[in-house]
Amino acid sequence: MRFPSTPHVPAKASCQQEKNFLLIGKVCPLSGFPDRSVRTENAIRRKFRFKPRRQETQIQHLRTNEQIRIPRIFLIDENEAKIGEIATPEALAMAKERSLDLVEVSPKANPPVCRIMDYGKYLYQQSKQQKVAKAKQKRVETKGIRIGIRTDDHDLSFKKSQAEKFLRQGNKVKAEIILRGREKAHQDLARETLKGFLSKIETPYKIEEDVKKFPAGYNVIIAPVSDNNQ
Repeated sequence: MRFPSTPHVPAKASCQQEKNFLLIGKVCPLSGFPDRSVRTENAIRRKFRFKPRRQETQIQHLRTNEQIRIPRIFLIDENEAKIGEIATPEALAMAKERSLDLVEVSPKANPPVCRIMDYGKYLYQQSKQQKVAKAKQKRVETKGIRIGIRTDDHDLSFKKSQAEKFLRQGNKVKAEIILRGREKAHQDLARETLKGFLSKIETPYKIEEDVKKFPAGYNVIIAPVSDNNQ
């Protein structure tokens, strides 16, 4: 009995099936077809492909109590009073007497600076501050406004009010003009129309990306003016 040297492709196989048969190198010695275990392994690899984690700001964990192995430190007590340079075991004993923790807050100093504090409360406050800062971060979106060379005044007025609304909300606005058919012969008119539309916007803004050409026409990106720039 002779075994085929190359995988046998069924006559009515689809393009994807044919690709799967030909790309797999291992062949079952009995049937001449690709080994199912190889296909299963490839499918698992595709399913569990590595996905990068979202980078989030993590709370910095400091060395505490017995983790501090420097012989001498500069100590600050729980009332912000500077005790000065003392031996680490002595500082640790002071923290335990007050039912608090000895925390290394500045390890690169010479000697390292440590404070007596409630470390659990410190971590809680750091987590709370991080949540408040994250809530204050505003996500800026880019809203699109599309006009044409033959857009009438009523539509331009409506689109102008839309752009002003987006700017007041703190979002960027991408205004674009689309050229169709014979309109592509009027490149200068398209640029002037887009600049004229921007000149009608009354809400303060700054041009983030000047008028530039793209395959279907021209566009420009404007952004709201922050209080610092006013």
